[in-house]
Amino acid sequence: MKRVIVVLALMALALPMAAWAQSITVENRTGTAVITGMNGTGGLGTIGVSAIASSPSELTEFDGFTAPSKKTSLGYVNFSTGVLESGSILGGGTFSNTGSSFTVIGLGSWMKGLTPPVEGKILLFNGSFTGPITWLETSATGSNHTYSLSGPVEGVLWDGSSITGTATEDFYSFEGQLLEGTVHITVGNASLGVPLV
Repeated sequence: MKRVIVVLALMALALPMAAWAQSITVENRTGTAVITGMNGTGGLGTIGVSAIASSPSELTEFDGFTAPSKKTSLGYVNFSTGVLESGSILGGGTFSNTGSSFTVIGLGSWMKGLTPPVEGKILLFNGSFTGPITWLETSATGSNHTYSLSGPVEGVLWDGSSITGTATEDFYSFEGQLLEGTVHITVGNASLGVPLV
């Protein structure tokens, strides 16, 4: 009897770790994003106004499935931030998560391999940022800049599971495009943990 109790106790302790053992990796590449509130600011942006919204960025990896070539994709990723709360666009700052979004759309028959299987055009993840979104300048050479956007996300998978995780998007801007509010996506990554309840 004592042995059974010990085994059950160990299993109970392991449950919280198992609940986060499953995760989904998301990768996207290319695309552009528009930053509002940039006119006349010299690249600084406007606190309380400036926000980032992406065009569809090609989904290249989802839960172990990868696009077969650079000319194809599994779907696309869209994201947006709330308004700039502190700092600047040019030098780095923090965006609000209020009104933000982070969504993953799947396209095609590859999704038949998911559990549960689906196909066509499917909203694989419908979520948003849940905390402050960090905007970091990672390099600057003349009028050429690179940036990283990151923050916590949460939302719902296509199967109805509620999940949380983190997302990071990397950008570049050249020849003064930042002054006009345009940045280009190089690569984005999200790691979504699935709490099992």
